[in-house]
Amino acid sequence: MQQRTLGTSGLQVSAIGLGCMGISFAYGPAMEQTEAIRLIHAAIDQGVTFFDSAEAYGPFTNETLLGEALAPFRDQAVIATKFGFKNGDVPQGLDSRPENIRAVAEAALKRLKTDRIDLFYQHRVDPNVPIEDVAGTVKALIAEGKVKHFGLSEAGVDSIRRAHAVQPVAALQSEYSLWWREPEQEILPLLEELGIGFVPFAPLGKGFLTGAIDASTTFPEGDFRNIVPRFSEENRKANAQLVDILGQLAQSKGATRAQIAIAWLLAQKPWIVPIPGTTKLHRLEENNGAAAIELTVSDLHAIDTALKAIEIVGARYPAQFQKNVNR
Repeated sequence: MQQRTLGTSGLQVSAIGLGCMGISFAYGPAMEQTEAIRLIHAAIDQGVTFFDSAEAYGPFTNETLLGEALAPFRDQAVIATKFGFKNGDVPQGLDSRPENIRAVAEAALKRLKTDRIDLFYQHRVDPNVPIEDVAGTVKALIAEGKVKHFGLSEAGVDSIRRAHAVQPVAALQSEYSLWWREPEQEILPLLEELGIGFVPFAPLGKGFLTGAIDASTTFPEGDFRNIVPRFSEENRKANAQLVDILGQLAQSKGATRAQIAIAWLLAQKPWIVPIPGTTKLHRLEENNGAAAIELTVSDLHAIDTALKAIEIVGARYPAQFQKNVNR
């Protein structure tokens, strides 16, 4: 697989990474460990070098799994993980106090069976802790060799600028896809200005853009999509037009909807690295196949023209989660 560099950080990763959250968390029951390790090893075999985790995924179990799976391949893998929630538990709220950042780093190093975290993200901006203190703490961890690069997730323009002034931000991770294009307004121009890479999560619209989800789909107990407004039955029905258009383009290119959605992201900027997640080997191979698809200028124009005629409906987060983004 081709490699990309996240902004001007020098951090090289595969053009498509693997978002590991769903292996352990948020989309129903966690995968059985043997199958999960098999999936991660298949990703390595397919050229994936960029793996995304967080202490909150589980909590903690995802990092432990990744540490076990990547131990034989540590030097060819780039591991990203995150801090920022009390006790690694999202419902308990935010905690980016310097002492907690340090504690999370030490615990993550042990769970990941490694001596360094390649990319350490603040999971969400904590309004109770100055972003300068957060950046300064990660800067110290970098000086100590425990962390290689600093990242932010779902941060707003002001926070990105202030953090970057203290410790260069290698990457911003936020949602971006054909059905969530808000980053194009202010975030992407800022990242280009500052030389920061962009790591879109949910590049397939949490599965919706694959065409495998329709108005009649039911999600398992514990699946985060059960509480996401955009995934209400009414909104899924309303948003189906986007999936239909994707299907037409995919057919003309001899590809799948998922591959076109990922290829579209790759075509936006050379410093964008999407991290689709999956628990299925055939979906992993399908997603990674997007790296070989080149969308022409006329393809991209056709997509943009079609999207202008569609109004995507439904919020991407329930209110209790929405308050933590774009700070």
